[in-house]
Amino acid sequence: MAVQRAASPRRPPAPRWPRLLLPLLLPLLLLLLPAPSEGLGHSAELAFAVEPSDDVAVPGQPIVLDCKVEGTPPVRITWRKNGVELPESTHSTLLANGSLMIHHFRLERGGSPSDEGDYECVAQNRFGLVVSRKARIQAATMSDFHVHPQATVGEEGGVARFQCQIHGLPEPLITWEKNRVPIDTDNERYTLLPKGVLQITGLRAEDSGIFHCVASNIASIRISHGARLTVSGSGSGAYKEPAILVGPENLTLTVHQTAVLECVATGNPRPIVSWSRLDGRPIGVEGIQVLGTGNLIISDVTVQHSGVYVCAANRPGTRVRRTAQGRLVVQAPAEFVQHPQSISRPAGTTAMFTCQAQGEPPPHVTWLKNGQVLGPGGHVRLKNNNSTLTISGIGPEDEAIYQCVAENSAGSSQASARLTVLWAEGLPGPPRNVQAVSVSSTEVRVSWSEPLANTKEIIGYVLHIRKAADPPELEYQEAVSKSTFQHLVSDLEPSTAYSFYIKAYTPRGASSASVPTLASTLGEAPAPPPLSVRVLGSSSLQLLWEPWPRLAQHEGGFKLFYRPASKTSFTGPILLPGTVSSYNLSQLDPTAVYEVKLLAYNQHGDGNATVRFVSLRGASERTALSPPCDCRKEEAANQTSTTGIVIGIHIGVTCIIFCVLFLLFGQRGRVLLCKDVENQLSPPQGPRSQRDPGILALNGARRGERGQLGRDEKHVDMKELEQLFPPAGAAGQPDPRPTQDPAAPAPCEETQLSTLPLQGCGLMEGKTAEATAPCAGLAAAPPPPDRGPGLLGEGQTARPAEAWVTQPAHSEQ
Repeated sequence: MAVQRAASPRRPPAPRWPRLLLPLLLPLLLLLLPAPSEGLGHSAELAFAVEPSDDVAVPGQPIVLDCKVEGTPPVRITWRKNGVELPESTHSTLLANGSLMIHHFRLERGGSPSDEGDYECVAQNRFGLVVSRKARIQAATMSDFHVHPQATVGEEGGVARFQCQIHGLPEPLITWEKNRVPIDTDNERYTLLPKGVLQITGLRAEDSGIFHCVASNIASIRISHGARLTVSGSGSGAYKEPAILVGPENLTLTVHQTAVLECVATGNPRPIVSWSRLDGRPIGVEGIQVLGTGNLIISDVTVQHSGVYVCAANRPGTRVRRTAQGRLVVQAPAEFVQHPQSISRPAGTTAMFTCQAQGEPPPHVTWLKNGQVLGPGGHVRLKNNNSTLTISGIGPEDEAIYQCVAENSAGSSQASARLTVLWAEGLPGPPRNVQAVSVSSTEVRVSWSEPLANTKEIIGYVLHIRKAADPPELEYQEAVSKSTFQHLVSDLEPSTAYSFYIKAYTPRGASSASVPTLASTLGEAPAPPPLSVRVLGSSSLQLLWEPWPRLAQHEGGFKLFYRPASKTSFTGPILLPGTVSSYNLSQLDPTAVYEVKLLAYNQHGDGNATVRFVSLRGASERTALSPPCDCRKEEAANQTSTTGIVIGIHIGVTCIIFCVLFLLFGQRGRVLLCKDVENQLSPPQGPRSQRDPGILALNGARRGERGQLGRDEKHVDMKELEQLFPPAGAAGQPDPRPTQDPAAPAPCEETQLSTLPLQGCGLMEGKTAEATAPCAGLAAAPPPPDRGPGLLGEGQTARPAEAWVTQPAHSEQ
């Protein structure tokens, strides 16, 4: 089915004007004539002035689907139903303006097809083809009532509610009858809601009767069963808690519709109904009204009206309230924020169209080329959630009309633009005989022959390069002199396939692209992997490196070797897959230095190895020097070897940190001194070994440990500390150590504090030699939070520890 709009007929010749009037009329005619424009104006673009819209048809009645097209004639118009072109028939007629008329709308009966479906108007001229938005045509229907009103008994002054539900297309209009007479809608006590609800407030005896629900649309009229309302005598007047009989339902609407949020509350005294949003945003006043005693009506809804609405029934004069809530979801059909623009581009260049749409839910964007779905691939790319269409290396076959179609559950929209490919005369043809040969693992030599025609104006060639597995947007180019017919491409990846094609360039433009050719670089053994070693204990190591998943693609992996440095043979190889990034070695000699070697391999052979030397002697000695502390009053024999290793490592690290701090602070230091023993420390009396060790405190000890140590009256043994950590310059000297008493606490960083009240402690300066303890656990107390990282100055005392803690707010009684 098609109609062809012919070009405009020739106008009749203008009448002959008297020669005397021509000089006077000529300037006026020149002013009235439109100025000439370059190329085709907006009116020349093929586009829809009117598109078909969704509609509901009555079976057996005619229906017209509108369509009006603008563009350069001749324009051919056809129609599609569910994506298939409609054939010519007597059942429908294509009108002269392009609209479609169905004479007798029919449903599926006796094998005859139904006229329901999605319809599209298709327009085509010599520049291309465009397709309208989809218009869904449905038959008008009316179902039976699936909810009938129910009989109700109410007290005088109370509330009665009737409800009926029925489905239909279009949406049925609901009215109510009382005793077969339409109810008086002017009565303020009667509230009719669009969804089939009747509310009666302030019941009276004359409200008693039989009520019917009446539903009507263009398809039919339905009347529900009758429901009797009985109004009893006046209530007792006793107090009743507020209650919500019916709360708001969840609604999903489209913009510009009307939202009805129902809320029926009872109680004595009569509760006050109010509305709010759960997110705290104001409901607003424009288009908002309260219907009846508490129903919220929102006219012409927008996306901003979406949210959760809360109905509250409050007892007057109190805070007693009951609430109910419902969610309103407002959808918006897709609409364009940015339309694609028609463009003209020289052949061989890149064309780009941008199309941005908005809606709720967010629309999905697809592209059409002359009415056919256009997907990514080849020289066509889609980016930014399909909002950007890029066509690289355009040619005559890419000249077409491109459409952006945005669609969501609320509707669809389309916009179109035309691509014109400019082709200069006399351009050279594509380069010929393009060949690519692998030279090494990182180089490929590409050669070609000059085009057959129009070679005199060639100013150079451009070689286009990309990995065969990569998308076209990752392509890059290299320029080549016009006198050169081969080029060495370097800095490529080993064992990788590449695609190459060439274009010849002249001052007027580029030739079409040559036939692409593929070549793979040669393979090579992998590079040495980076390797790090971590000592886990006196007899175990952990090896760490970066995984190389590509090794698995080339039949490769890792090989691990290790040996004591004193031996000549390695243990290994231990074969590991390319996805592994660590390996543990255990049961090693604690006194040996080990050589560890790791290399990667593939089908081309073994790569160079990464070698590391590691000694386990330090870990062994630290474990011997730092037996487990008696921090939990356990016997040394019950401590596991793992605990000793961890504590030994901890002590070594803390000692290193302490030395760095010592160098930073210079010849002055600060220690935490107790005011109760201040007089014993200044001036110093006797050698250091004779001072009271109770003045040294380890900062950070746990409260439970302080209390326990106070009860046991245990202090730091300075001689044992000096034996474990000899003074500077004592390195290399024999270190005879007496056997430690198992009952004595271990001299480690967890040595406990002597118990003294914190309020009596302050910060004083002392000589470095006097303040520095051999154990890394000795440190100054932390400053109060408001003084920053620095310590208190001279003559200042630390505030009590309680003042550094934020007091909790008093709870309300």
